[in-house]
Amino acid sequence: MRELAYLKLLSKEYPSVKEAAGEIVNLMAICSLPKGTEYFFSDLHGEYEAFIHLLRSSSGIIREKIKLTFGHLIPEDDQIRIANLIYYPERNLARLKKQGEYSEDWQKITIYRLVQLCREVSSKYTRSKVRKKMPKEYAYAIDELLHVDYNDENKKLYYDEIIHSVISTGIGDNFIAALCHLIQNLTIDNLHIIGDIFDRGPRADIIMQELMNFHDVDIQWGNHDISWMGAATGNLACICNVLRIAISYNSFDVLEDGYGINLRPLSMFAAKVYQDDPCQRFMPKILDENIYDAVDPGLAAKMHKAIAVIQFKLEGDMIRRHPEYEMDKRQLLTAVDYEKGTVTVEGKTYPMLDMNFPTIDPRNPLELTKGEKALLKTLSASFKHSGLLHRHVRFLYSHGGIYKCYNSNLLYHGCIPMEKDGTFASITVDGETYSGKRLMDYFDKQVQNAYFMPEGAPGKEEAVDLMWYLWCGSKSPVFGKDKITTFEHYFVEDKSTHKETMNPYYQLSQKEEFCTRILREFGLPEAGSHIINGHVPVKMKDGEKPVKAGGKLFIIDGGLSKAYQSTTGIEGYTLIYNSHHLALAEHMPYDPRKENTPKVSVVEKMASRVMVADTDKGQELKEQIEDLKELVAAYRKGTIKERIE
Repeated sequence: MRELAYLKLLSKEYPSVKEAAGEIVNLMAICSLPKGTEYFFSDLHGEYEAFIHLLRSSSGIIREKIKLTFGHLIPEDDQIRIANLIYYPERNLARLKKQGEYSEDWQKITIYRLVQLCREVSSKYTRSKVRKKMPKEYAYAIDELLHVDYNDENKKLYYDEIIHSVISTGIGDNFIAALCHLIQNLTIDNLHIIGDIFDRGPRADIIMQELMNFHDVDIQWGNHDISWMGAATGNLACICNVLRIAISYNSFDVLEDGYGINLRPLSMFAAKVYQDDPCQRFMPKILDENIYDAVDPGLAAKMHKAIAVIQFKLEGDMIRRHPEYEMDKRQLLTAVDYEKGTVTVEGKTYPMLDMNFPTIDPRNPLELTKGEKALLKTLSASFKHSGLLHRHVRFLYSHGGIYKCYNSNLLYHGCIPMEKDGTFASITVDGETYSGKRLMDYFDKQVQNAYFMPEGAPGKEEAVDLMWYLWCGSKSPVFGKDKITTFEHYFVEDKSTHKETMNPYYQLSQKEEFCTRILREFGLPEAGSHIINGHVPVKMKDGEKPVKAGGKLFIIDGGLSKAYQSTTGIEGYTLIYNSHHLALAEHMPYDPRKENTPKVSVVEKMASRVMVADTDKGQELKEQIEDLKELVAAYRKGTIKERIE
């Protein structure tokens, strides 16, 4: 009965044998096409200019397509000009008009070249799929140009007339821009973001807008994303954390201009409480200048210290409320001797570099002052009422997760928590023990609960608190370290206290046998499957490679963030998976004055070309085909009546 009800529902979309059979033919044809190209990016960290350039240039693949199509016909400089036009059509068209280079002949040649390139990048898609990606107002004209028969003299005249009409009606620039955007759109079929969109860089909000406009994207949350998501749930420690990091990297634009977070109460509070304190240990790192909201570095340092102290208080209280987090040693405000000016960390005592704490009561160091409570109330309201922030967070939820299995690849940001002996680390909650895939699923569910459960519902508060644990807890798969030593970096000179020990996963996963064990845990085949994650910058300049464990593991965080580039020597990687191979695009530090074409290297060739039928999408299509075959059979038996008009 349930099957019949489903077929009746399906019959509303395909009301006759003819239409159902036609769709079967269409789906079978799609299955026989080569798979689309997948792109994997990691650790964007707010670097919107560099990321948008990589997205629009398809990490150098568009440049390769231009060379393949025109390399023997036009000089290198012209190829570069075509590439830059495709990446930024509106900007370059405006420049050409200003310089007087935007002539009718230029338009004709450019449209011809863009159509040729469009043919190249669209060749493995169905005509209907390509047409769906075209802007409606130009779809007919572009479709005709893409499928003209050059051997037919009448068709050639028709082709020329279309281009002449486009130019004579004054829509040449819009038409050229539409072709450029179509080429961008067709080059990347699926986009995978392996975590950490937020923090350090100037404008994560601009990256989020770009992702929301993209046609097919999924996100595996990183610890920095989780921190912002936690702030959106109302977790006060997460709110302080995102403010602290943004202020420490001089990222005021993303807070005030991007998300409309009102920082005036914090600046007034900090200026008053720390008016005589230079706050030298809290001076911001100025990697990018603010465009809309420049803040004096001295005031920023005061704001930085004020929010950091509040955060340490809130975190200490969180640890005290949750003994199951096993983080008692991280209550460092209570480990300070306020008379001697020392702090005890891991059983050893160190001098504090700063002991000016006007808001701390040594008898109860975790207690918030009246002013701090009022400030938190205001800041919390600002996060709660930021419409754009919540639109972005809802997108992170609807398109994201802790991990994803897709086309025999396992995607996650940080790690699968493991013990030194290679077993999966576990946690026990309410008598239930979770490890491996079950632990990842548990965290995923709790992240959902933190945002979507109604206020006051049982378990809501615990889920909201867990967002902070995921940011920095020792068994958090998006953090992957034994502890976060933020306090020690601020207040203890001895660098041995700054060390954060990576989860055993990071050593064990270098070996193929452990990667195979992880893949098996997630139900993926051993042969041909890969783990793809980021989180830990690959230090290329020290000889480190992103491909590990005999090709089973790809770590693609190579330092898109400016904060890491002195360590890595490059600006990260894009992993590209097309129907022929897996390739790594190696990015150089972004410079808008240069071409910035990444170096692309094939790292694994497929034994045979991968077709849509071989993919997860292909499996879905095969299931749809079987359903439609059952519908056709039901029509022919008379179980369901056809609606023939």
